[in-house]
Amino acid sequence: MQTFLFITLTAFMVLFTSCTEQEVVNVYSSRHYDVDTRLLDKFSEKTGIRVNTVKADSDQLITRLENEGDRSPADVLITADGTRLVIAKQRGLLQRMDPDIAGSVVPLQWRDSDMYWTGLTKRVRFLVYHPGRVDAVDLADYESLTSEKWNGRLLVRSSNSHYNQTLLTSVIVALGEQGALEWAEGIVRNMAREPAGNDRDQVKFIAAGLGDVAIVNSYYMGLLHNSQNSEERNVAGQMEVFFPNQDGRGAHVNISGAGLAAYAPNRENGQRLIEFLLSMEAQEQIANENFEYPVLPGAGLPDMLMKWGPFREDTVSLDSLGQYSGQAMMTFNRAGWR
Repeated sequence: MQTFLFITLTAFMVLFTSCTEQEVVNVYSSRHYDVDTRLLDKFSEKTGIRVNTVKADSDQLITRLENEGDRSPADVLITADGTRLVIAKQRGLLQRMDPDIAGSVVPLQWRDSDMYWTGLTKRVRFLVYHPGRVDAVDLADYESLTSEKWNGRLLVRSSNSHYNQTLLTSVIVALGEQGALEWAEGIVRNMAREPAGNDRDQVKFIAAGLGDVAIVNSYYMGLLHNSQNSEERNVAGQMEVFFPNQDGRGAHVNISGAGLAAYAPNRENGQRLIEFLLSMEAQEQIANENFEYPVLPGAGLPDMLMKWGPFREDTVSLDSLGQYSGQAMMTFNRAGWR
């Protein structure tokens, strides 16, 4: 009788544990936006899968994955810069996801051809300027920013910015190593001040009269225009935006994106999360709340992005940009871009 009771109780405990243990997905993310929290909560509500999130800089997360090796609990790596996903793939930190997750919905330009990662959102590195001090006809492309007319008038954040690093890799592809060095040197000569702050700060510096033109990620302008802070809205209201290189290769576009971690213990849950983030519902929510361009063709855009209108995108693949990351940093150093 005691043996029977013990077996029955053991079976009950196993059944109870299996019924109450919640499925999880572990996410390493360098994105830091409120819309992400809301989307991950929505994913949990829809699927019953709890999302555990570790947030840090993309390079820190890549280092963490390397140090953890096959003991890593990470299922999904999300970065705010496309070249970091290329680097993660090169270092063996990602694995192939099922082709149907992104292959049928995301254009090849915004995903890995081998399906190790996919873009989630697009952000344009465009120009913001004060229309009272700058005539739009004087703006053309990234290359023309090295002209003497912009001496002491240009604002841009430091070379530590992943966004600037990836922009420079696109310049290397377009102009070659020497041409990219000359471009970076020209930007340094024309800086209104030593690089400091983030992209939003560059716009605020223009409003403060510290410069006239800034290189800024597009979504930051959307966030400024829709800020709860009236001073930030006032700053944004003074500015205009310009998409460079429209008569040539097109404006530089970077992505935030996701890949499936190499040793993902919850592989299927990781894939379900990436698939959810690529759904029309999630893509439009990110666009409407964070003003990033969707990677999903046909997704609706908020009024702000519609107002800016269509533009030509640089078609260079992010795969090709990733291999120039080290060269970009050497070029920054040689040019004195701190």
